[in-house]
Amino acid sequence: MPAAAQPIDRQALVARHDVRLDAVDPHAPVMLGNGDLGFTADITGLQTFPEAYAPQSPLLTMAQWAWHNHPNPAGWTLADGETDVPVPGRGRQPYAWFDDFTLLETRPALRWLRENPHRFSLARIALQLRHADGRPATLAELADTDQRLDLWRGVLVSRFRFDGQPVVVETRVAAGEDTVLVDVRSPLIASGRLAVTVGYPGVGRSINPDPSDWSNPQAHRTEVVGTMPGAVLLRRTIDDTVIHAAIRTMDGSVAQTGAHAFRIDGQGERLAAAIGFGRAPFLPAPNADAADAADEGWRDYWRSGGMIDFAGSTDARAAELERRVVLSQYLARVNQAGALPPQEEGLFSNSWNGKFHGEMVPWHAAHWASWGRPEHLRRMMGWYREHLPQALARARQHGLTGAWWPKMTGPEGRESPSPINPFIMWQQPHPIFLAELLRRADPSSVATHAELVEETARLLASWPHAAADGSRTLGPPIVPVQENHDPLTTRDPAFELEYYRWALQVAQDWRVRAGLPRDAEWDQVIAGLPAPEQADGLYLPVAGATDFWPATLGRCRGDATGEGCLNRDHPSFLMAYGYIPGAAIDPAAMRRTLAATEAGWDLRQLWGWDYPMVAMTAARLGDAAGAVDWLFADQANNRWGRTGMTPRNELHAGEPGGADGQEYRRIADTYFPSNGALLLAVGMMAAGWDGATGPAPGFPQEGWTVRSEGILPLP
Repeated sequence: MPAAAQPIDRQALVARHDVRLDAVDPHAPVMLGNGDLGFTADITGLQTFPEAYAPQSPLLTMAQWAWHNHPNPAGWTLADGETDVPVPGRGRQPYAWFDDFTLLETRPALRWLRENPHRFSLARIALQLRHADGRPATLAELADTDQRLDLWRGVLVSRFRFDGQPVVVETRVAAGEDTVLVDVRSPLIASGRLAVTVGYPGVGRSINPDPSDWSNPQAHRTEVVGTMPGAVLLRRTIDDTVIHAAIRTMDGSVAQTGAHAFRIDGQGERLAAAIGFGRAPFLPAPNADAADAADEGWRDYWRSGGMIDFAGSTDARAAELERRVVLSQYLARVNQAGALPPQEEGLFSNSWNGKFHGEMVPWHAAHWASWGRPEHLRRMMGWYREHLPQALARARQHGLTGAWWPKMTGPEGRESPSPINPFIMWQQPHPIFLAELLRRADPSSVATHAELVEETARLLASWPHAAADGSRTLGPPIVPVQENHDPLTTRDPAFELEYYRWALQVAQDWRVRAGLPRDAEWDQVIAGLPAPEQADGLYLPVAGATDFWPATLGRCRGDATGEGCLNRDHPSFLMAYGYIPGAAIDPAAMRRTLAATEAGWDLRQLWGWDYPMVAMTAARLGDAAGAVDWLFADQANNRWGRTGMTPRNELHAGEPGGADGQEYRRIADTYFPSNGALLLAVGMMAAGWDGATGPAPGFPQEGWTVRSEGILPLP
């Protein structure tokens, strides 16, 4: 039942989910950040014992703006990674496509284009702890370890004892600059047995998950370009990448101890330092001022925007859902609030060379608009506006009008060659979806995004194949959200049909509100797109797959994952009546399809965002209890760790050692689309959607007390 209207005690709500650790969790170092800089800390509050953490959890310092290219003496461009692909009715067209990953070994241009640019780590900031005889400390010699992430202030407080002496470390990331703030208190400082070290790595040939190279100091340069009492200014050069760094202390000293290494000493029993990074020379603000500003930045964040309180619920899962929501809001500000779309592992580590995936942007960032923090989404949308000319040119290469958006890219906006990347097309309507959410949250944003909406709609109207009778077909070539379909034979994926139709209708609404006539061609496409195909009353993932459900509910049920079994990956047809309200969708057929998915899908192979996505469909269909159940699906990729992150596991036959005896390979320790999707889904369940009635329509009336503030309904 909904709670009586009263203000949420936001500080109390957030504080009850502070992260507390008393030992190393090898899969869960703690993240700090400000949206542009991310810092991953171990049990000491810094990056002192990286060897204690799993390979999937390297201790890194990453910035949204910090990208590097390996040398390209051959001058490879996208054209060197393209192949002419036959497109029905349009001849052969260039796509950044190859059909065999072994070609990466024989075609160096392909490898370079996939791996560059890439994110890299800026520094390792660590404690240097020594015994009285000079021996370095080991992790096992730390006693009484106790760590608390104060979410309300965004500060990590780490306590332990070494050689019988107390050590307290406070770690923050500054609010207005990309600086790590360290404040250490211990009697060991005065004797020189405790210091802070800063090491600057190069960039290795292996980028994922840890791009750092500590073995080739000659491959990069660290130059001291300025000194003053207690501070040094540095210039870092790695190939053609130049960044600036600075170290500043309060009442302490900084000494260079190696080509890329520095030691910071304190005064008396205190060591306070600011270690900063930037694209231009700068001196970090004094610690005290920067710490106060960082704390206030986090308090402002929590005081603004949306919040949900489940206090008073009798469902035993309510407290855990509240924890996941609060921690997802925290991690979103750290990883998903930058000027670029985030990569799937944010600023935690690298996957796919640190590039971001265009189709994942709404799962990362759509919640900013619906949760009353549209400024973060507005900032990210700047990337689309900046690259609009490039997207227009790409559409022209395909003989189309409008803006063609890449699937996997970096800040430069170039597609990365892949067997499937160039054929994925569900990212094309995203700018319209995101702009519409911004319009609903902030009507003044319409003028900023009108051209983006218009040109995106032109692509959506010109890309479908047109038949003589006026009907339209999506693909081939196309790879749907469920990526295990042949791009050269697939047509009319269920979700994409409805997403294109929905986005074109929204674009028409934008024209009408601006006093413009509806675009006649767009209306023809809206009318010409077929309804998603059904067989035996169930929606099919793609047109023509008439044996899909008999196979899924028959020989492919359960553990079967063999060739020909397509009951895995994303059940994206459900998105057509959940993520959006598909106009051509029959709710009764979708309800049957959802039940068939629950009965016959290989749920072990869903990704972290799939569970909230299916919950949105269940909620829109009126199955509130089912929506909550999907949020709590007990599967390997839906396990929420102590810091609020979900892993990314892949199922591999013959590879034991996974969760609960399943045969999994742990690919990554975090996957941030899970967090963004959870916020989008839970916000929808609490605030509703267009046409929903009653308070908290996505939650059961029994067992749930839902109090929400500042959250908008979804379309």
